[in-house]
Amino acid sequence: MKKRWISLLVENDIGVLAKISGLFSGKSYNLESLTVGTTEDPTISRMTIGLNSDDITFEQIKKQLNRMVEVIKVLDFTNMSTHMKEILFIKIKNCSKEDKTEIFQIAEVFRVSVTDYGIDSILLECVQTEPKNDALIRLLTSQFKQIEVVRGGSVAIESISMTDR
Repeated sequence: MKKRWISLLVENDIGVLAKISGLFSGKSYNLESLTVGTTEDPTISRMTIGLNSDDITFEQIKKQLNRMVEVIKVLDFTNMSTHMKEILFIKIKNCSKEDKTEIFQIAEVFRVSVTDYGIDSILLECVQTEPKNDALIRLLTSQFKQIEVVRGGSVAIESISMTDR
């Protein structure tokens, strides 16, 4: 099993997301990440899908997606150089003054924005790669007791240069 990434260009119509996600659930494939947004053309949406799969199953998935009328293009980003980011919000509750100082230092090191601030809570916003967001979550859950995490799926685009970002 290997982490795989697919980017789809699809028709921006009602029911397309449900049909594509239904393909995955109908075949018992688990989506680990799914992000959808309209492109520069309002009639087309881009879907970025992350999943764990073996080679044979992954090839079947790509073939099934290519057969769908609503799918315009299937791009396998698994072994491509890409720019990929995920948005993450972390709310840390019941903070002391010392906790807040530590959180601000962690935010600076991880290049995270403090988006909201209250008497005993702080809201952090992070747009990083999935592994960096994972590391931040691990650190904060080891240091603080009450944390709420909201993650958006990853978005990706093929690199212009040959290096990963």
